[in-house]
Amino acid sequence: MDWGTELWDQFEVLERHTQWGLDLLDRYVKFVKERTEVEQAYAKQLRSLVKKYLPKRPVKDDPESKFSQQQSFVQILQEVNDFAGQRELVAENLGIRVCLELAKYSQDIKQERKMHFQEGRRAQQQLENGFKQLENSKRKFERDCREAEKAAQTAERLDQDINATKADVEKAKQQAHLRSHMAEESKNEYAAQLQRFNRDQAHFYFSQMPQIFDKLQDMDERRATHLGAGYGLLSEAELQVVPIIAKCLEGMKVAADAVDPKNDSQVLIELHKSGFARPGDVEFEDFSQPMNRAPSDSSLGTPSDGRPELRGSGRSRAKRWPFGKKNKPRPPPLSPLGGPLPSALPNGPPSPRSGRDPLAILSEISKSVKPRLASFRSLRGSRGTVVTEDFSHLPPEQQRKRLQQQLEERSRELQKEVDQREALKKMKDVYEKTPQMGDPASLEPRITETLGNIERLKLEVQKYETWLAEAESRVLSNKGDSLGRHVRPPDPPASAPPDSSSNSNASQDNKESSEEPPSEEGQDAPIYTEFDEDFEEEPASPIGHCVAIYHFEGSSEGTISMAEGEGLSLMEEDKGDGWTRVRRKEGGEGYVPTSYLRVTLN
Repeated sequence: MDWGTELWDQFEVLERHTQWGLDLLDRYVKFVKERTEVEQAYAKQLRSLVKKYLPKRPVKDDPESKFSQQQSFVQILQEVNDFAGQRELVAENLGIRVCLELAKYSQDIKQERKMHFQEGRRAQQQLENGFKQLENSKRKFERDCREAEKAAQTAERLDQDINATKADVEKAKQQAHLRSHMAEESKNEYAAQLQRFNRDQAHFYFSQMPQIFDKLQDMDERRATHLGAGYGLLSEAELQVVPIIAKCLEGMKVAADAVDPKNDSQVLIELHKSGFARPGDVEFEDFSQPMNRAPSDSSLGTPSDGRPELRGSGRSRAKRWPFGKKNKPRPPPLSPLGGPLPSALPNGPPSPRSGRDPLAILSEISKSVKPRLASFRSLRGSRGTVVTEDFSHLPPEQQRKRLQQQLEERSRELQKEVDQREALKKMKDVYEKTPQMGDPASLEPRITETLGNIERLKLEVQKYETWLAEAESRVLSNKGDSLGRHVRPPDPPASAPPDSSSNSNASQDNKESSEEPPSEEGQDAPIYTEFDEDFEEEPASPIGHCVAIYHFEGSSEGTISMAEGEGLSLMEEDKGDGWTRVRRKEGGEGYVPTSYLRVTLN
């Protein structure tokens, strides 16, 4: 079935349908063009997003790049960047294969359609002109017939009229004969015109217009075929990048699976392990015992009885146990630098040197503490740190690692220079055996330079080996001290409330101390005073939970025992002294070492 046979009388319908098809083609081209713009904008935004979140520093200068989490994130960003490239490829394929080709084909098909309809309109115009000529000949034949009949009737009436002259009768007969002849000619012309019009009409409806309609049908079908192919190109452009996009997604999944928390923890240790020994115990400095000295005018705040006046005595009742619990003394805080802080006062009543002022003793104590605090600040680093060649400005562990890196670099450079020297020697031997290949003397400067580099690198390797050995010895000594203190946590001090017996013993000790020379180091037995009993104990709720990593025997006062893997309630966080207050499930509350716990806060 074709349009020329079935739609022979639907010229306007075919004109509207073909125009609709061209409009649909143009709309699809416009849609693909806007889709291309969307893809390009999407890819551009993805690339901008990736650029925004990519690390700005080079990998070798960025310590965070060593963590698997950061590496996975960078890999995901790279996969997203590749994904953006595939979106750009989709936009490029759609723009070239769909927009350009279909737009060009649309222009060609419009010209073809215009030509076919112009041909059809010319045929219609010719048929209409033939029909007009037929109508004119028909009207002329009709008019001539009426006039001939009228002339015949006039001639017959004059012939029967006795009063008419013979000349009038003859004239009327001649006029009737002339009109009859003209009617006959009009009849013949009308018949010929009718025959010609019927022939043209048959040619128009059975041959000419069906051919034009068939051409329009073929044009429209070709247009629909190209449009369907354009529809397919839309999905084909997507299918072409599906394998690459699948690889991008698979790369993202691999990056997600590559996150290794344990390895990241180890990397953090390797990056920031200082190698310092763990802080030791801070000695208790007792300023409450009386000082046996004679009152003088130079004594500041010293009553006449020889006992130093304590400042702020009116606020003594406002002091509480720092953590809100009574009768549970907190273990002593750990020293900042792994060792007891110097104490000017020994355990027990003081024995001041004869003639020394208490303020001088306190000043000596504060002077002995300041270097400790300064060295503790140095652990945290400062902006004005001077970088030295042996990396002594770094903590021991970091110094060892940097020295190890420098030693490996120097060793590689040394091996490279040695290989170059061997190659130059072989080349020199070849030149000596075959002089035409080159002058052996030309290699002497390079050999001399290489030997100088080897000697220099050997000295540097030896220097870094010496520094590395010293750094490793320091790390091992610090580790030994730290492990020795970590085997058994420091015992918490027991409360020692002052009583009358202690006062009496104090006077006796003062007498003995006046006879014996004062010692520089006191006994490691801190003394605490009781706190006020007028503060009611308030029940506290856990702030988290924790799990014991190691077994701990809480043999000292204020501590509590725990087994490895035991779950505990976290009652109080570590305040910086290395102890954490916990509560067991079956009851009992006390302090345990923070390093023995894995803590999770609520």
